[in-house]
Amino acid sequence: MNLKTQHIQLPHADLIYVPHFYSEEESIQLYHILTTKIKWQHDQIKVFGKVYDQPRLTALYAENKNPYSYSNIVMHPHQFTDELLSIKQKIEDFSNEQFTTCLLNLYRTGQDSNGWHADDEKELGKNPVIASLSFGAKRKFKMRRKDNTKEKFDLELNAGSLLIMKGETQHYWQHQIPKTAKKISPRINLTFRKIQ
Repeated sequence: MNLKTQHIQLPHADLIYVPHFYSEEESIQLYHILTTKIKWQHDQIKVFGKVYDQPRLTALYAENKNPYSYSNIVMHPHQFTDELLSIKQKIEDFSNEQFTTCLLNLYRTGQDSNGWHADDEKELGKNPVIASLSFGAKRKFKMRRKDNTKEKFDLELNAGSLLIMKGETQHYWQHQIPKTAKKISPRINLTFRKIQ
């Protein structure tokens, strides 16, 4: 697989960015399939004792029945669709990593977002590898150091791009997809991970 890749140099982080993991044509096709075939759900989250609708839709798919928990939400997976298995295989071939599970996010408008967090849940293991694939609208991906939130890094994730976070990244860095006032079309994000 001869893809143009960028190794992003940040202290205590190991990031690989592939701007065109899928072609524009493939990205549009996969975006439409995922929009219609994925069993999207709208969960509620509890923040400081108050319950809110999560500002995006989510879905969990896996090759096993292992649940995934974050922000007091416990998700139970559906079985991988053929399309998700094909995407997973392509990412595994490229990265030489194995994944069991995919958490999908659908950002319907610029007002849908994902707050500051690290993918450091216990079931992901010590140094988790997260492979994040984007389809649809471009969105800004922001990172900041946990021990010095002034140290930041931004990256615009375009359709068909793949971002792999591995090594110590989740120990030292948080990431988010912030809200934007711009009128933008929806974005689908697939995050492949290995649940122990």
